[in-house]
Amino acid sequence: MQSRILKKPVITEKSYARAKSHNVYTFEVDPSARKDQIKDAIAKLFSVTVIDVRTLCYQSRTKRAGRRRLPSSTAKTKRAFVTLKSGETIDLFDLGTQE
Repeated sequence: MQSRILKKPVITEKSYARAKSHNVYTFEVDPSARKDQIKDAIAKLFSVTVIDVRTLCYQSRTKRAGRRRLPSSTAKTKRAFVTLKSGETIDLFDLGTQE
């Protein structure tokens, strides 16, 4: 069940900066996932100690696409911001030194 809770890591400049400076990692998760489920999934999958989980829900929005500009909607998404214990990292995010 943990594999269905976590969809993918969010890899952006902002998420890298948060991971490097505040030890907060960002993941896209299933919209129906609860914070305790997210915490357990991260702890088991990456063998780390999770201190805090914050979530942000994005509602679906209407876009116009195609030649006739017909309306279509994007999917609902949810992001989880996971704070780890100091000194622990997730190897999925390569936080090496940049020059």
